[in-house]
Amino acid sequence: MVEASMGGTKAMAQKGKEGKMALSFFTKLAYSVGHVQNDLCASMWFSYLLIFFNLVLGIESKYAGLLMTIGQVADALSTPFVGFCSDRGGVFCCSGYGRRKSWHLLGTICVVASFPFVFASCYSCNDSDMWAKLLYFSVFICVFQFGWASIQISNLSVVPELTPDEHERTALLAYRYTFTVISNMTVYVVIFLALKLGGVSETQVGPHQLHIFQYVTAIILVIGTFTSLIYHIGVKERIRDDAILQPGDTEFYQKTKLADLLKNTHLYKVAMVYMSTRLFVNMSQVLIPLYLQYFLLLPSESIATVPFVVFTMSFLTSLIIKPLNQKFGRKLAYTLGVFIGVASSIMVYFGHGDVYNRLTVFAVAALFGCSSSVMLVTSLGITADHIGQDLDNGALIYGFMSFVDKISNGIAILVIQSMKKKQTHYRDCLSFVWGVSAILGLIAIITFNNTSKNDERSPPE
Repeated sequence: MVEASMGGTKAMAQKGKEGKMALSFFTKLAYSVGHVQNDLCASMWFSYLLIFFNLVLGIESKYAGLLMTIGQVADALSTPFVGFCSDRGGVFCCSGYGRRKSWHLLGTICVVASFPFVFASCYSCNDSDMWAKLLYFSVFICVFQFGWASIQISNLSVVPELTPDEHERTALLAYRYTFTVISNMTVYVVIFLALKLGGVSETQVGPHQLHIFQYVTAIILVIGTFTSLIYHIGVKERIRDDAILQPGDTEFYQKTKLADLLKNTHLYKVAMVYMSTRLFVNMSQVLIPLYLQYFLLLPSESIATVPFVVFTMSFLTSLIIKPLNQKFGRKLAYTLGVFIGVASSIMVYFGHGDVYNRLTVFAVAALFGCSSSVMLVTSLGITADHIGQDLDNGALIYGFMSFVDKISNGIAILVIQSMKKKQTHYRDCLSFVWGVSAILGLIAIITFNNTSKNDERSPPE
């Protein structure tokens, strides 16, 4: 049985019809906002880190790309470590708190303590050489990425423990993604208002906007800390004790040996889908602001308005993802997202001119938002399906997925930022990354067996 509480009030997880577990509204809400801290920071990280280092602090593109790659590698190394440790116990010696939530709490502390120093000038080394600055920022970036990984893995790995039902898990992930979208929209709105109030929205991004990034960072950390508090109050993690398991509980818990886990070829197919999807989504957040500033030469407010359209469409699409997966299955739903994503990449490559800059770029952003929402939530559902009832390896599997995701992102960023840039550089990179990553994900999901439970449709209601 799953128990949940919010504000000290005991909620419940009852048996629904046909014996399925029905999660309470408060559990769903609290779980859904448990990743908001990460989502807010990730929006700043992917959308604005390179813009901030390049145009605000004046750090060369190759060094800015190196710093971002260091962060991705730190995250990649942290996720399997956190996953392995989380599967085997909590980080704090506090009986009854939960192995997942304790890691979430540690991650929140690390993020709050380090992230303000990432979007700020080098307080003690402004006049030092580049390597001193790289060392300074690398320390805070690594602490931040460890904290981010702790929150991500603990939040994802608790899903299979909350419910064994495939479609209930999809619903939880869809609700979670809805708040991811809302978090991104919040960042873009705050950035837009800060630029407008600062009277610099009509100019391109530059050193005079340093204080704006610092204000926005402070605001999102306050919001993120509040939502993390809701998560810790509202979700009471199931505390597993093998000594008190009831006979029926063995159907809910299943164990897979690590060696058998790594021999399963389906794990690597799922990882390819997840990696390709994250590359599609994350690299677009990195490249869209650079594309707008360097290729289209739009004013600074565009780095807020265009991404806002992306996530507005993502939000609207997230509302239909559960029925889409139920009616057509994982494979067809993901394929639909891929085709829309490839269409948007083609439009980016051929798009130019005044009409494109003023209107069509927003249509491209809307298409991308739709495709990214479908692909990401479906890939998360595929991962949750693969875990099934193997709860003792759930966090490790998510850690492995995140490892390949972060390594691929880090390599892509380093290559893009190190290449010789032409005027069309960021346009070409954006179009290429979108198209190729979407097609790689499609190829991987086509290899799934049609009889796999990952592609099952829900029974008629």
